[in-house]
Amino acid sequence: MWITAKRIGNLLENYHKASSLTFTIQDGPQAGQSVPHVHIHIVPRKVGDFENNDDIYDAIDESDKNLKKKLDLDKERKDRSSKERVQEAGEYRKLLSIEPES
Repeated sequence: MWITAKRIGNLLENYHKASSLTFTIQDGPQAGQSVPHVHIHIVPRKVGDFENNDDIYDAIDESDKNLKKKLDLDKERKDRSSKERVQEAGEYRKLLSIEPES
């Protein structure tokens, strides 16, 4: 899983023109896990995106609305239509060279 996360992180870092990455896993509700399955948050980072670097962890724990306000990459993010999500998935599929499932 970590090998895949690193590969995807490198691709996303280049795609979003970021300078670094933050990888996080929350395992269990006291650790901030909001969905009961394993996943890795891969957050492309840019210089100055947070005043204090570790504030990213507080931001990840906050509601989606507050997270969108703090993350530089999410400032342009808005709820997307189904058509837009399909287009975005296609762009990431090309980036990751993944064939769509039949």
